[in-house]
Amino acid sequence: MNSSDSAVNPIDTAQDPRRVKLDAWRQAGVDPYPHHYERTHHAAQVVDGFSGLEGKRVTVAGRILSWRAHGKSTFFHIQDGSGQIQAYAKADDLGAEVYGRLDWLDLGDFVGLSGDVFKTRTGEVTIKIALFTLLSKSLRTLPEKWHGLVDKELRYRRRYLDLITNAEVRQLFITRSKILTGVRSFLDARGFLEVETPVLQSLYGGAAARPFTTHHNALDAEFYLRIADELYLKRLIVGGYEKVYEVCKDFRNEGIDRDHNPEFTMIELYVAYADYRDIMNLFRDLLIDLAATVNGRPTIPYESRTLDLSVPWKEIPLLDAIAARTGLDLTDTDPGRARASARSVGVDIPDDASYGKVVDEVFSQRVQPELVEPTFIIDYPEEISPLAKKHRTKKGLVERFELFMACKEVGNAFTELNDPDDQRSRFMAMAEAARQGDAEAHRLDEDFLMALEHGMPPTGGLGFGLDRLVMVLTGAPSIREVILFPTLRPTSVGEAVSHDPESDV
Repeated sequence: MNSSDSAVNPIDTAQDPRRVKLDAWRQAGVDPYPHHYERTHHAAQVVDGFSGLEGKRVTVAGRILSWRAHGKSTFFHIQDGSGQIQAYAKADDLGAEVYGRLDWLDLGDFVGLSGDVFKTRTGEVTIKIALFTLLSKSLRTLPEKWHGLVDKELRYRRRYLDLITNAEVRQLFITRSKILTGVRSFLDARGFLEVETPVLQSLYGGAAARPFTTHHNALDAEFYLRIADELYLKRLIVGGYEKVYEVCKDFRNEGIDRDHNPEFTMIELYVAYADYRDIMNLFRDLLIDLAATVNGRPTIPYESRTLDLSVPWKEIPLLDAIAARTGLDLTDTDPGRARASARSVGVDIPDDASYGKVVDEVFSQRVQPELVEPTFIIDYPEEISPLAKKHRTKKGLVERFELFMACKEVGNAFTELNDPDDQRSRFMAMAEAARQGDAEAHRLDEDFLMALEHGMPPTGGLGFGLDRLVMVLTGAPSIREVILFPTLRPTSVGEAVSHDPESDV
């Protein structure tokens, strides 16, 4: 078996031994890329069902991942979507000509196998090959089997290699799929309607973020990839639906770090006649349900600890949390005094930062890193919550919560602002901020205001990132670990890494 050709560099077709073997198959009249193959079993079915399959003929298919030849007998493992199984080929059974064609196989090739099931002397369930068929010839080597693919940059750029060689990565994305299914099942069972709203928008809104811009040729107009779907979902509440949610791709033209990717999956939901307290209870129940689904009980991993979600969750007003951690009293909304207070505890604040941005930055730098146990931070300044309803008892604040656990923000919810005049004044303030240079400020959306003017009932809303949620539920250290194809700096083929890729596999 050959394992020397590069996983990244272009193949030299004149010298590459895999192409020599490819030609050998074709010269023997065998199509190395057939259209179809009929299986009777998956690998796991044979292994798990050995007691009922011993001595019986099965047909399986998969990718060759290991190879041990011993003269006139050969052992190798194939892997399909369910797992691995060992195969055994013997020259006396296949005949010299057919057995000799095993030399035309390489690690990475897909093959179909038919044979009887037995156990070796070491107790491994194995298929004794009676027939084998080449299903796809691999022209590039796989990473070395015992160490897998370890270079992170190459893992993300060549995710298919990561999935082939790292079983735990394959399992992580199966878990991600189960989490998404769990979210849908939870909401569907409670009467929510799943909907779809535009990704391509003529006016972006619903969050404080920079958009990606594109040009629509036929309309000769600028459009934006959505940064949130909030304003469209609220239009549906105006239209008469009472419980809606969307699983959506959002796009924000911002930096990349372990918690942020410019393209991410968001889930937003809205409930008529509810407030942020109702949403708080709903979100808690959802996360406990998901944690039990993923981990077998309502717990999540965090570093060397296990966090128990079944215990009561903390609830702390935002300004109280800042005061408890830093000693600062940020109830004074004067921007200059707020900036001075933040700097007094070592928080770096721009000279033009508004009061709301000061509060947000102090919290992010000094409080959030300490929020390990599930904690609802509630009651935010109105200035940084332009779509949330004013607090019914606390002047200058709104009814909003963000949930934190494992030091990460997991969800954001409001009692939604449904007073069109109040919403207009908030939009006008944000429009002025945009004119002053705030690239993330909300834009004035007259169509949304028109919708509110037709009447929207009291409503509670919630948004949470699926990627971040998967990180928290599985203990993944980076958002790139839970997105199959994360955003990376563009590079040409063959330049994915700046060093010899063989040194990392």
